[in-house]
Amino acid sequence: MENDQVLDALIIGAGFSGLNMLLNFRKLGFSSKIYENGSYLGGTWFWNRYPGARVDSDLPVYQLMQEKEIWNSFDFKERFPSRQELMRYFRHLDKTLGLSKYIIYNTFVTSADFDDGENIWHIKTDTDLSTSARYLILCTGFQSKRYTPPFKGLDTFKGEWYHSNAWPEEGLNLVKKRVAIVGTGASGVQIIQEIGTQVAHLTVYQRSPAYCIPMRQRSFNDEPIVTSSNSSEWQFPNKIEYESIFNKIKSTFSGFATDFYPEKFDNLSATERQKVYEDSWTHGGCAFWLFAFSELFTNQEANDEAYAFWAEKIRARIHHPIKKDLLAPLKPIYAWGSKRPCLEISYYDVLNQTNVDIIDVSSSPIIEFTENGIKTKTEGVVPADIVILATGFDALTGGILDINISNGKGNSIKEKWRKGTKSYLGVCASDFPNLFWVYGPHGPADFSNAPTSIGIQCDWIANLLLKMQKTGQTRIVANENAEEIWTKHVQDLWKSSLLPATDSWYQGSNIPGKIKEALCYIGGVPSYNGKLNSCRDNDYEGFTSA
Repeated sequence: MENDQVLDALIIGAGFSGLNMLLNFRKLGFSSKIYENGSYLGGTWFWNRYPGARVDSDLPVYQLMQEKEIWNSFDFKERFPSRQELMRYFRHLDKTLGLSKYIIYNTFVTSADFDDGENIWHIKTDTDLSTSARYLILCTGFQSKRYTPPFKGLDTFKGEWYHSNAWPEEGLNLVKKRVAIVGTGASGVQIIQEIGTQVAHLTVYQRSPAYCIPMRQRSFNDEPIVTSSNSSEWQFPNKIEYESIFNKIKSTFSGFATDFYPEKFDNLSATERQKVYEDSWTHGGCAFWLFAFSELFTNQEANDEAYAFWAEKIRARIHHPIKKDLLAPLKPIYAWGSKRPCLEISYYDVLNQTNVDIIDVSSSPIIEFTENGIKTKTEGVVPADIVILATGFDALTGGILDINISNGKGNSIKEKWRKGTKSYLGVCASDFPNLFWVYGPHGPADFSNAPTSIGIQCDWIANLLLKMQKTGQTRIVANENAEEIWTKHVQDLWKSSLLPATDSWYQGSNIPGKIKEALCYIGGVPSYNGKLNSCRDNDYEGFTSA
């Protein structure tokens, strides 16, 4: 089916990025629509239906902060909203602003081809819908392409198996079932602590320990905590504080309401540093990762000290000596913070249970699935009724590369990135005119609160395209030299840290055959925002427009 209208912009994806971009465009009077693969908006929260799913950004910064009408009329009930709470928020957003009329659901974009003569993108979908747009905005999500390892014999398993990102809408009855879960990233941790008290037996297949830190979840109905003025306990903010919080977050490294400790690691005594660790541990959430010492990412001594503090805290909670060494070894398996720490409520309590076993697949790898369970090198076949694959995603680039994107000169973005990802400012690529992405490779992404960096990128893109409209220009593309400089800057920042030594999805190490490279900008939100603003203030230096 052909749509004769040429849109100003077509957006792919109806999560926070896509909705933010849509609202920006509608306010500017741009004709725009969203194509969304799911049957409703919400992005990752539409798909993450697994038990225990909740965000690790705390109130009030995980929402569309520019929409006062929305946050002033909606009340979150938890410090860290659950998936159910977030979908309630998205429904309120939709009902209040009428977003669904601009969204085509159940539509997967298969290809996008640029017409180099007309400066227009031609987009096709799996529903035979064809659309043309001046600009194409990829809001595909940094974790939208799920990864299922090619386990031998998976198709022969006679029980049920599910990827954590493809959980049945109707849920699963796990009561008194033998359950196996492969993977202990964020999804795995949340599922384990949620189902561990329901199942007959749980087998956890762990490649490396998750460095979990306390969430310190609070409900709005909980009794208020009586604290002193200098207490590190988290408190529910009053809505009269929201705007000042929203104004502050662009100035913090991670886009949260709190920043790194102001004193340098080396300037404090060991006793003083312990106080900083204790305060961040008490505060909960991402505090121990992003609110303690900034040197954690670059200074081995600081990193080792933070790990030792963490290990002591966690080992004190684990009863069994073997589990203690598997979950919190005295010597770190990887640098503290070089994988995103998971926030836990009862993860270690569940793993203490006698009906929960842990198999270390780094020493006893999975050989194959059988009809009845999973076979590992040492344990043999462990029977299971249900297997959960919490095996993650082809992050940051996977959702973009899922679409066959061609620049009108016979070149695809897949071919362009075959030897390594390249971008300019983490929002676009040379040789691909009128194409932008949000919350993807080479931006702050997972080292920031998502709505913070999303809002910064969406506002910047919208202002650029408004300038294009006002000047009557119809084509803009990043210069190759600017792209090379930015890509090198991203890589150099990464290499100056402790992060490269850790195999993680931050650098694509979780996907066989994927190039190991820096995919995240780790200079912090203020620095990143400054780079975008400098480009704007210098008449969008690094771009060629016509």
